[in-house]
Amino acid sequence: MRRHTVAIVSVFAAVVGLAIAQVSAQTQGNTSTVEEIRKELLQLPYYSVFDFLAFSYEKGTVTLVGYAYRPALKGDAERAVKRVPGVDTVNDQVEELPVSFNDDELRWKAYYAIYRDPFLSRYAPGGGVLWGHRHPFLDRGLMPLGPSRFPGMEPAGDYPIHIVVKQGRITLLGVVDSEGDKTMAGMKAREVPGSFGVENQLTIDRPQPRGTSGRRRAPRSAPI
Repeated sequence: MRRHTVAIVSVFAAVVGLAIAQVSAQTQGNTSTVEEIRKELLQLPYYSVFDFLAFSYEKGTVTLVGYAYRPALKGDAERAVKRVPGVDTVNDQVEELPVSFNDDELRWKAYYAIYRDPFLSRYAPGGGVLWGHRHPFLDRGLMPLGPSRFPGMEPAGDYPIHIVVKQGRITLLGVVDSEGDKTMAGMKAREVPGSFGVENQLTIDRPQPRGTSGRRRAPRSAPI
């Protein structure tokens, strides 16, 4: 009886251990796939501050969301993601922005108002903040957006503050370090003449545990 009980316990322990190992392997595989998806999006040659891309990954399916200032970006992003091993299906929900001379003017006015502001200049190219390389998945796993236009989606982009303009309305998307930075960016965008409104959808970077550094900053002279 005693030997029988020990055998049952041993088999149960083996089954539990195998299940844990399978879950761990699946998690590592998902993490690697998500990292590769993110790299592909960051390497798109025409992905700019006036576009915005975010994504989710689950069981071989990638969902792409966001806005494409250049129409070709939508198709380029889908093709890039399809190249990643482990991706079976791509649900491309990226919206192509309409062509508008007035919107183009607003884009550049908002860009200069935000990225040339002394308080926000560290977010500008060469300013030291690289959002696209700040949270590597292999170290910290998926970091989805919180309450925003695309909740639960992982943002991908080298610009912390993306400026999306559609029919005269400005939307700020991305991730900044603090509530003060978010507020200031919204204020600068609202100072831009000619817009029909500003929606500040910036997300605040989650705080880091004490004694760790999840933030990677490039040298101040490094280009984005």
